[in-house]
Amino acid sequence: QVQLKESGGGLVQAGGSLRLSCAASGSIFSISAMGWYRQAPGKQRELVAQISTLSGCTMYADSVKGRFTISRDNAKNKVYLQMNSLKTADTDVYYCLIRATDGDYWGQGTQVTVSS
Repeated sequence: QVQLKESGGGLVQAGGSLRLSCAASGSIFSISAMGWYRQAPGKQRELVAQISTLSGCTMYADSVKGRFTISRDNAKNKVYLQMNSLKTADTDVYYCLIRATDGDYWGQGTQVTVSS
């Protein structure tokens, strides 16, 4: 059974920083990508950032480019999201995604709240 454990969410003032972490454990067969998504109540889950485990290529939502940085530790099955210059619009529940050959795995979500 695969489990994803997220940490690092919380409350921060606008302009501040947070670092999200996600650790995957269990039987994961060949991870191809790791990523972060976010979702507000009543809205669709949207991509924030994604990174290829093989090439290291990254992809970001336009709204976070230049402010967020995704990184990974393949050996530990961990993915991180460094969030700088946070805005109130970044307030959401953030979900970790592990994309493996046998399917996608999601974390339980961690709340990020940015106050003005």
